[in-house]
Amino acid sequence: MKWQLAAILCAILAAPAAAQAPQRPAAAPAQAAPAAPAAAPSASPATLVAVIDVGYVFKNHARFKAAMEKMKEQVMAAENGLKTERDRINSLMEQIKGFNPGTPEFKKLEADIAKAQGDFNVSAQLQKKEFMDQEAKVYLTVYTEVEKAVELFAREHRIAIVHRFDGDPVDNSDRNQILRGITKPIVYIEPGIDITPDILKVLNTPAVAAQPAAQPRR
Repeated sequence: MKWQLAAILCAILAAPAAAQAPQRPAAAPAQAAPAAPAAAPSASPATLVAVIDVGYVFKNHARFKAAMEKMKEQVMAAENGLKTERDRINSLMEQIKGFNPGTPEFKKLEADIAKAQGDFNVSAQLQKKEFMDQEAKVYLTVYTEVEKAVELFAREHRIAIVHRFDGDPVDNSDRNQILRGITKPIVYIEPGIDITPDILKVLNTPAVAAQPAAQPRR
């Protein structure tokens, strides 16, 4: 039974280097008009753009990895329990071979095997669903934390848009990875706009780790 477990998600560092938008030159005042006091500048909207490798964040998020390891141990324990029951069913199936079909002993073992197999299948499916739900909740909790950290970082550094990108190198010997690489929505990224290390540092800061888990937005 193979479970999908991620292997794979702080003081903030300095803001990523990004070119500031050129300032529009002020118009020359009319010669006849008296000098007027300068008006207070209004806050300009955020215009910077940044990117984040969410997959990398999950792979290196300390609490996410710890939660996945804990769940992996639970999955292994559940599998051992299922193996024990499966071995018992196999033992019953061996025993039934020693009885002639139609005899009371054969019928009793046949009924026991059918019930055991049915219970085993139900238990396996319920455990599978439980672990999948648990895994999904861990992913959602961490992703909600990532969203919040990105939002705070972007507001502080005047970033208007944060795009997701995949920074993993493409394996040229793997056809699927080649296709994935050539279909990436972002072709070029200036290294200075990647805020992945900044967000990861925020999430892995002990002070953040000690806080209660973030709740998903309603």
